[in-house]
Amino acid sequence: MSAQTGAVGILAGGGPLPARVAEAAAAAGRPVFILGFEGFAEPEVIAPWPHETVRLGAAGRMLSLLRAHGCTDLVLIGPIRRPSLRSLYPDAEGARILARLGRALFAGDDGLLAALVRLLGEEGFTVRGAHEFLAQSVARPGVLGGIVPDEQAKADIQRGIEVVQALGRMDIGQGCVVQNGLVLAVEAMEGTDRMLARAGECRQPGDGGVLVKMLKPGQEKRADMPTIGPATVRNADAAGLKGIAFEAGHTLMTDREACIAAADQAGLFLIAITPETFAG
Repeated sequence: MSAQTGAVGILAGGGPLPARVAEAAAAAGRPVFILGFEGFAEPEVIAPWPHETVRLGAAGRMLSLLRAHGCTDLVLIGPIRRPSLRSLYPDAEGARILARLGRALFAGDDGLLAALVRLLGEEGFTVRGAHEFLAQSVARPGVLGGIVPDEQAKADIQRGIEVVQALGRMDIGQGCVVQNGLVLAVEAMEGTDRMLARAGECRQPGDGGVLVKMLKPGQEKRADMPTIGPATVRNADAAGLKGIAFEAGHTLMTDREACIAAADQAGLFLIAITPETFAG
């Protein structure tokens, strides 16, 4: 990581990870400032840290706050639903930035996020991936917990890898559910939890399926790494699945120990995979 000593600015969406990044940055001796996106960042998560809440369209206010707090490095972390242009109500700087984003506004999420990362760099900030601060939240390849995938599960994981890679090349989603070779659901903009609910409704007789979560090919992982947490495990269990496979080194676990405990209690496997070398 860079030897810069300026503040770490955390552009926060929902969930617990913005606070985890703040804790890790502070432990490394870096000042922290959290910019919480209105309607997405959870007030109780960002409350212990120096913070402000801003509208997504208020880019001018965002940039001035980040500069006023001495931020040199930025981390984009936590889910945010993509807003409609009409709902943004940009301020003057926001309108200028929207114009600079140009066609990326109408691209898929990857194109837009990559353009945002580039634009923030042009504004003088260094955009960091959350994984640079949360190394302990990124798993190495292998089984986590006490449950091991059987041969059918491995075959379903292999099928899921192929499906997610195809989806990713079209910038659609990061996950799917496969049961006995049948694709029950694929993830689009609704997110993993709602996809799991649909998969549960489509479950076929026999052994449960597998959730597969991975980076999209060529994805800008500084802005939108796949994430799983204890709720993911509980929802996978509720959907009748028998396990979760996720990409080693490229998936954030919001609470590693709680994920493993929930999976063991439910009898689900958790496996961190390297798609290029996984043998189903």
